[in-house]
Order: sequence, then structure tokens, then C-alpha cells
Amino acid sequence: MHTHCHSEPLLLMTPGPSRVPDRVREAGARPMIHHRTPEFSAVLADMLAGLRPLFGTKADVLPVHGTGRAAMEAAVANLFCAGDEIVACCNGKFGAMWAGIAEAYGVVVHRVCTDWNRDVDPDEVDAALRTHTGVRAVTVTHCDTQTGVLNDVEAVAAVARSRGALLLADGISSVGGVPFRFDDWGVDVAVTASQKCLMSPPGLAFAVLSDRAWEATRTATLPRVYLNLPGIREFVTRPRPQTPGTTPVSLVFQVREAVTMIAEEGVENVLARHQENARTVRQRAAALGFAMHASGLRRLSPTVTVLRAPEGVDPQAIRDGLRRQNILVAAGDGPFKAAGLRIGHLGDIRPPDVGRTMDALGEVLHQLREPASG
Repeated sequence: MHTHCHSEPLLLMTPGPSRVPDRVREAGARPMIHHRTPEFSAVLADMLAGLRPLFGTKADVLPVHGTGRAAMEAAVANLFCAGDEIVACCNGKFGAMWAGIAEAYGVVVHRVCTDWNRDVDPDEVDAALRTHTGVRAVTVTHCDTQTGVLNDVEAVAAVARSRGALLLADGISSVGGVPFRFDDWGVDVAVTASQKCLMSPPGLAFAVLSDRAWEATRTATLPRVYLNLPGIREFVTRPRPQTPGTTPVSLVFQVREAVTMIAEEGVENVLARHQENARTVRQRAAALGFAMHASGLRRLSPTVTVLRAPEGVDPQAIRDGLRRQNILVAAGDGPFKAAGLRIGHLGDIRPPDVGRTMDALGEVLHQLREPASG
């Protein structure tokens, strides 16, 4: 007889890599085709076109062969010169990552909004831009999966633009699961990756640049070879689109299948489903005695929830209990390591998956609070 443990596949409720639907998995198992064929060009073009509505743009979407941070690094390497100044919003691990990448390239970074317990404050960004008048750009993370925040990219973009600075946004954990309006918000660079809301394996990232950002690439002098965005654009905008080097062919088939599935479900329906997932997790977690880990946040992301375990309950024991029920959630990180528990509800995750996870969380909590009496 099967035990409960083996009756169901592992349910991946982590902030990413997220669950890969069967259709996407199978798209990656197709026989290999050559990346310089008309057949492959058609698939590449189809994938890139399907990503545009998720970014909210009419601009070209560029594939960057690497994980999300490759696209972040490409944004820095292609837009600046050594000694240029930027303002980095650092209210989470990935906000701080922008700052670290820029500094590695010799860009001078002014860190603002460093409190993980607060949303990015557009006024603080504005004050930094008034103080440091030579700043070329502002970086911000839309959703930081370490805190669960959803920073107001639109407001930060408006501040940056009013001071003549570019706005670089990390949409790795938001694009495809949260409304993102590249064109309407006046964003200059946005990046995302294959393994979150795009329901695909890790390894492919994407970048969108505004006209102002393309202008900046013309004067930028930082070294870039593999991550040369003008070079990538030159190849993907050909009548028969290609990429400069060998393309990760199977990943392109998979992301193309994923954006097809998103279009079939309807982008608005997908965004609404993410909202519903988040609402259910938060209401049921609160009923079980969990608090939001970053209690000072005003706007929370529909893609991930970061919880603080109830007093006296070990979050590791909670995670182990869920794992025994074939459900995987993530540990806290950074300042939230001790009591944190991160539940991803993005990409292919449906309301029944959320229900199963929260039922199990209730059971595990009950077991931990009332150990079986001898």
C-alpha cells in the first residue's frame, strides 16, 4: 500500500525555480534542432513576441543566455562607464545585488532604502538624487523574494525620470505574475528570467531597454562580450531572428510553450490567479498564528509570502513536516533566516495547490504544538 508520502509528486511551493508544467517539460524533450535554421528562428520569434505583453512593452525583448543575474549584469555592463554614479534601492537581497554588480564594474553606488522591513520610499530616492546630482541611474527590485515586498516601480521610475536618471528594474520574480507596464511606467531597463512566473527551468533571462537606455549604450565603455546587448539586438531583430552564439534551444522551446499557456489562460486571468493564491496563503497563515515577516511592508507581492513562525515553533521543523507530506517550501534568508518561512505561489501554482499546502501547514503546526503523549 502506498503511504501518503509517495502518492503525490513533490509540490514545489518555493519562490523559484517554480514547478514546470508537463507541457513545458515535454517541449524541452523534443529532438534537438539546429539554432541557425528557419524552423528555430520561428520559435525564437514566437517566444520573444509572447513575452512582450508580460513586460507591458512594444519594445524588443532580448534573450540573455544565463540566469536572471546575467541580465542584471548585462544592464550594468551595457549602460555605464567606470566612475558613473547610480542610486541603488537595497530593501532586500536582490536590491543589494544590483549594488554589488555595479560596484564590481567600477560604478559608484549610493545605497538608499536599506531597511528590509520597508518598501522603497520614492522620497528617499528623490533626496539621494538631489544630493548626488551626477547620478546616471536608479536600480530597484520589483518583488524581492527574501521579504515578499512589491516595490512601487512606477513611482520610483517617475522620480528617476524627473531627475534625468534612468530606471533599471529587476522583474525576475514578478514579470508574468504581477502587472508590469514597462512602457506606461517609463522604465528604462527591465529584466526577468525563465524559472519563476515563466514556469520553465532556469537558464534563460530576458531584458527590455527603452530608447533612453539604448542611447546610453552608445557612450558606455564598460567591457562586455557575452552580455553585449546591442549585439544581441542586432541578431534578434533580423528578418529571421537568431542569437549571437549558440542558443539554449530546449529552453527556448520551453519558454515558448509557457508563454503560449499564459496566453491561453489569458494574462489578466493569470495575474488574478496569483492575487488569489497570495490572498489565500496570507489569510490562512494569519489564522494559524503566523505573522508577515516584514511587518512594515505596505505592498506585498502576489508571487511569494514570507512568514514568521509562531513563537516557540522551529521553522526548520515546520519545513521538515511539510517535506514529509511532499511539500517543499523555502527557508528565510538574510536577517529573516532565524524564524522565516517562504512560500512561493507563482507560475503554475493553482488554488488547489495552495489549499493542500495550507491544510498541511495546519496539520504540521498542530503536531508540533501537541507532541504525541507517551
